[in-house]
Amino acid sequence: MRLTTKGRFAVTAMIDLALRQDQGPVTLAAISQRQSISLSYLEQLFGKLRRHEIVESVRGPGGGYHLARKAQNVTVADIIIAVDEPLDATQCGGKGNCHGSDHANGLHCMTHDLWATLNAKMVDYLDSVSLQDLVNQQKQKQADSQVVVMRNPSANTITP
Repeated sequence: MRLTTKGRFAVTAMIDLALRQDQGPVTLAAISQRQSISLSYLEQLFGKLRRHEIVESVRGPGGGYHLARKAQNVTVADIIIAVDEPLDATQCGGKGNCHGSDHANGLHCMTHDLWATLNAKMVDYLDSVSLQDLVNQQKQKQADSQVVVMRNPSANTITP
């Protein structure tokens, strides 16, 4: 399987959006700046996400995007599929003819079932991870990075 920048950027942008949407609609320009993703690329991705009813746009001054449904109801698989990211590790791209149409037997390659099973496992896994799970992970990382560790020189111990 090859997850391209399209899928990675879409998931990253959606985490950014979900983290900040409580403050009102989030602009793509702000996401672009924070995540170092091209604004025009984000516009393409969010167009697809909007068509799949994962995000909604708000027009006008103070406009931007917000989630169309709760973060716990959006999975990573939803996001990746919405931006047309293929989740396929087979050589044939899921078409069933691994050797190409010109090959004499036209059958699956010997490892087709292995890769098809991997595809199913990947989709199952990505479908089990919600956007809320990823938001919670980011919030925990932010909280962990704000912990101040002080050294008590007389006791020679570390006190959080």
